[in-house]
Amino acid sequence: MNLPGARERRVRTGGVELCVAELGDAERPTVVLVHGYPDSKEVWSEVAVRLAEEWHVVLYDVRGHGRSTAPKPLRGGFTLEKLTDDFLAVIDAVSPDRPVHVVGHDWGSVQSWEFVTVGRTEGRIASFTSMSGPSLDHFGHWIKRRMTRPTPRRVGQLLGQGAKSWYVYMLHTPVLPELAWRGPLGRRWPGILQRLEKVPAGDYPTASLPDDAAHGAWLYRDNVRARLGRPRPDAYAHAPVQLITPTGDSFLSERLYDDLEQWVPRLVRRSLPAKHWVPRTRPDRLAAWIDDFAAANEADGQEGPTAQQPAGKGPYAERFGGQLVLVTGAASGIGRATAFAFAEAGAQVVAVDRDAEGAARTAELARLIGAPAAWGEAVDVSDEAAMEKLADKVATEYGTVDVLVNNAGIGLSGSFLETTSEEWKQVLDVNLWGVIHGCRIFGRQMADRGQGGHIVNTASAAAFQPSRALPAYSTSKAAVLMLSECLRAELAEKSIGVSAICPGIVNTNITATTRFAGTDAAEEQRLRKRTTRLYGRRNYPPEKVADAILEAVVRNRAVVPVTPEARGARLLSRLSPGALRRLARVKPPL
Repeated sequence: MNLPGARERRVRTGGVELCVAELGDAERPTVVLVHGYPDSKEVWSEVAVRLAEEWHVVLYDVRGHGRSTAPKPLRGGFTLEKLTDDFLAVIDAVSPDRPVHVVGHDWGSVQSWEFVTVGRTEGRIASFTSMSGPSLDHFGHWIKRRMTRPTPRRVGQLLGQGAKSWYVYMLHTPVLPELAWRGPLGRRWPGILQRLEKVPAGDYPTASLPDDAAHGAWLYRDNVRARLGRPRPDAYAHAPVQLITPTGDSFLSERLYDDLEQWVPRLVRRSLPAKHWVPRTRPDRLAAWIDDFAAANEADGQEGPTAQQPAGKGPYAERFGGQLVLVTGAASGIGRATAFAFAEAGAQVVAVDRDAEGAARTAELARLIGAPAAWGEAVDVSDEAAMEKLADKVATEYGTVDVLVNNAGIGLSGSFLETTSEEWKQVLDVNLWGVIHGCRIFGRQMADRGQGGHIVNTASAAAFQPSRALPAYSTSKAAVLMLSECLRAELAEKSIGVSAICPGIVNTNITATTRFAGTDAAEEQRLRKRTTRLYGRRNYPPEKVADAILEAVVRNRAVVPVTPEARGARLLSRLSPGALRRLARVKPPL
């Protein structure tokens, strides 16, 4: 058993003997983790040890898997009714007097949907967290609606899920799946998971995999055709449900859950940029969401973790709720708007700026907007040692950053010949080296954690639009753009996305602090006021850039020009770079 410190017991039910493992204090509320196909309970080991700090965690091998015995005969021994009998026997043994919080993945989720929608379990389930496994009844109704009222979109959804379900057809064939799993497929499966799913190498899958997979084929044979053809009309959930959808799942379409609200009165949706086997690839995020949801639905008067409702609102809440986001340059402008947008989506926010008061004010407002927690940190991003210190503090006190937004930047205008080497150093230290420090230090932490993440670097439309007035600034931003493209290529294998945001002319206070090379103080002040008026007249709000940043993370976009002029310049740089070069010779009207 690959669960150090676990207590094991045997539970007899329906002609089989189930292997049940328990972690954590048995006096605490219980979380039951149900595994899928072709797994055993060890698929949950990384999530279980994290939850065991606050919960009584129970895992069991489904009949015919791991160290649980198989029914005889196999045919008819894996029906959802018998799986429900097993579940009730387990929770009667481990939590006879209190309802339990159920968590299911893959077929563990499929059978848990049965648990949470049948009358005989009502009152025994406090909450249910589902991932990568729909209710067969809901699925059957989903298919029928699309077949009885076909539209091009609905037909496309049917065909799309039909293609993803290729393995279901294979598992219905006699004998061949068993031969494959007990032969070459069983031997190669760990390597397949590592290559295609990015599952870390180690003590999973267990040695029982070939027999588990061979027995588990009857999960499909005993249930799929019967339930899809005759779905129950009363499959309504009698407990709150949290749906966690891996957006890169190769086997299930997100569209399967479009109609779920009609079956689940109390539903919370979460999405995760990951593939199917999230219990192995994203244990930190799953444990945090399970913990939050179970605590929020723990019965009144029970002694358990402090209850809190799932954080976040708006279109991005299901993606960023509870995640840790760090934004530099967060005291004002695009950085502050970005911190607020993530806060509204329920993320925890670290607001970083060399303006200590501004960073603290952003953090305070982020908490009011919706962030479950927010902190202000005063750091100069150009100071490598200070950034190292910040990263150590964040990792120790707040956790590993899920989304990093390198936004801090300064403006510098003036001709190349009038720009001093010191001015070049200042703009490159902040605009380029600040991004390099953030990417290197926090990116390393993301990579070492091995559970993905996302880095956003604020470049500029000036990155692909040359200008005689902005040689230093444009150079720094072009370097940020290329750095982002290179990082994106390197970090993709670690499931870390990288996006470069190119805003354009946005109404922020960067114009009030921009340096103008080759001018005295009075002239510089006049130019600042003139530029500020021009940007104010354009009046493109930083909040729109913040929205573009969140969308870039959700969709893992590489380069995002934001304003119309930025999109136009990007297009011209590809279609007619000569036109941009001629435009660059025009002297700005300042």
